[in-house]
Amino acid sequence: MRVLVTGATGRVGSRLAPRLAAGDTVRVVVRDPGRAAGLAERGIEVVTGDLLDPDTVKQAVAGVDAVVHLAAAFRQVSDEEIVAATHDTTVGLARAALDAGVGRFVFSSTNLVYGPGRGRPANEGDEPAPAATYPAAKVRAERALLDLHRNAGLGLRILRLPFVYGDGDPHLAESLGFAARRPAHWRLQMAHHADVAQGVTLALRAEGIDGRIYNLADDAPITAWELYALQGRQAPSQPTSSPAGTSPNVEKVADEVDPWEGIVDIERIRRELGYRPIYPSVYAARAAGAL
Repeated sequence: MRVLVTGATGRVGSRLAPRLAAGDTVRVVVRDPGRAAGLAERGIEVVTGDLLDPDTVKQAVAGVDAVVHLAAAFRQVSDEEIVAATHDTTVGLARAALDAGVGRFVFSSTNLVYGPGRGRPANEGDEPAPAATYPAAKVRAERALLDLHRNAGLGLRILRLPFVYGDGDPHLAESLGFAARRPAHWRLQMAHHADVAQGVTLALRAEGIDGRIYNLADDAPITAWELYALQGRQAPSQPTSSPAGTSPNVEKVADEVDPWEGIVDIERIRRELGYRPIYPSVYAARAAGAL
């Protein structure tokens, strides 16, 4: 299979593309070819250009069998840039893929689309309720792609990813930045890069799943306290309730956090695609030396 991967110089794409190249012919599209030098050395074809440029997109999709679309923006950019990179490029790429006769289009979304407040793990049938610009742009992109699937036959498969880590990715260390603002019992659902690659490969290969959405994650969300402990750090002390006799305006950290926010049900991807996490927890990845 000839596969186009976007976002190949990002944290997920730079680890996914070589794994796909072990069994498929891979092409990537990048703005800075210097950052893709390591991919080119592995025999991966590099197309240079911008996904907002129609000529670049047309060149990128020509002759491929499938697209894995990872490219997005959500760190240190404006809301307008987030929407352009996350929604606008997605729609343009999907339309070009249709025009080129590309059979399969795997879209990388996020479990942040669900938002809090369900009192249970979120599943793919839940209506999204994004609370920020980035997941809102992902929801818009998902809906546009589903319209192209229904009305034009786009061979769409959507994967909603959690917090991704491993393979030397600094993401795990960076998690302490937001864990510090959460109570120690707050949980984060994760997936190792190897399991993202597994899910993408299964979605690429499976027959009869066009238009389906899949949550992808490991089996064991971990707490903010564990995130600190994994990195040899002491979790900051935080109150879990207001002391007796204090004003009701005193912040109640525990009460402000939905214990199910960000936690997803992965039964569908297990049942329909045969997904089984290689690293069912971050502890399994640590034991294997895969962090």
